Amino acid sequence: MSTAVAEAPAADAIQSYLVTFIVRRFDPELDSEPRWVDYDVEMYPTDRVLDALHKIKWEVDGSLTFRRSCAHGICGSDAMRINGRNRLACKTLIKDLDISQPIYVEAIKGLPLEKDLVVDMDPFFAAYRDVQPFLQANSAPVKGKERVQSIADRARFDDTTKCILCAACTSSCPVFWTDGQYFGPAAIVNAHRFIFDSRDDEAQVRLDILNDKEGVWRCRTTFNCTEACPRGIEVTKAIAEVKQAVLKGRP
Repeated sequence: MSTAVAEAPAADAIQSYLVTFIVRRFDPELDSEPRWVDYDVEMYPTDRVLDALHKIKWEVDGSLTFRRSCAHGICGSDAMRINGRNRLACKTLIKDLDISQPIYVEAIKGLPLEKDLVVDMDPFFAAYRDVQPFLQANSAPVKGKERVQSIADRARFDDTTKCILCAACTSSCPVFWTDGQYFGPAAIVNAHRFIFDSRDDEAQVRLDILNDKEGVWRCRTTFNCTEACPRGIEVTKAIAEVKQAVLKGRP
């Protein structure tokens, strides 16, 4: 007697959809201003916006320019504005967007546009370097041992260790858009990571840097940065804690 075996649905049984992407293009050798170009792409619900950009570049228009590397939300290189919000293209699924309407994709704001979805990250990384984002311990550790730290001390700055330097928070900040001298949320987050590290001896140096007129006091607490962070860092909270440390010293 034969026994019927249920077959798994074929992969091609998953329904695909024709999705319209409207991409803000800019070629400095050809364009005086950015322009919007639309592309119709066949997509599956579990595809990502990054997959759509790959299809456009590989199958439709090889001149489309954007950054990407790991494609797993770790490198932070494919941050862009998708439907008006800063996101990572590799983490944004088609099923999470309203595909009954066109999907708008453009470069992040506040940084010089180089080409299409690529911006000049030099000002962003200059601010990052200015806050001295590295451990500065004046005393040497015990020979043959690491610098010890309690679980509670490590937890104090755990949230801000998650930053991947994608610039999504900084380029979502309206102050950063209008003030090219503002350090921006990402730099302050990375200063926070060392200001509250019990092993570090130069917290005051960073606090003095961020007490500048273009430092933490330029933050207007709009929470754009927190909403934009793809790693879920409580950016606005971290900035508030740095403000308190400027006033009262590191606890």
